Amino acid sequence: MKKLTTAPNLAIATLWADLLCHAGVPTTVQRAYNSSLAGQVPPDQTLPELWLTDADNFERAERLLVELQHPVSRHWMCPACREMIDGPFEQCWNCGAAMP
Repeated sequence: MKKLTTAPNLAIATLWADLLCHAGVPTTVQRAYNSSLAGQVPPDQTLPELWLTDADNFERAERLLVELQHPVSRHWMCPACREMIDGPFEQCWNCGAAMP
């Protein structure tokens, strides 16, 4: 096992781990419930961590995590109504046409 990163909170850690697992990089969340220790130990010691079950996936996991943290902005023009669509939408909000 190899530590990938520390997450700011349990919700983000779980989301990242699920997305990495879905991409084929087995990941677990460690220190998930240490937040109850905040104030008794240094704050950085209570944050959840993401650990890879296979250290050979480390570079791929780092790359995927950067992509998850910084998604590419997509813009496309609807072929049916010519509306400019922003964001991750795959269907026109105006007429319902599918993204080309």
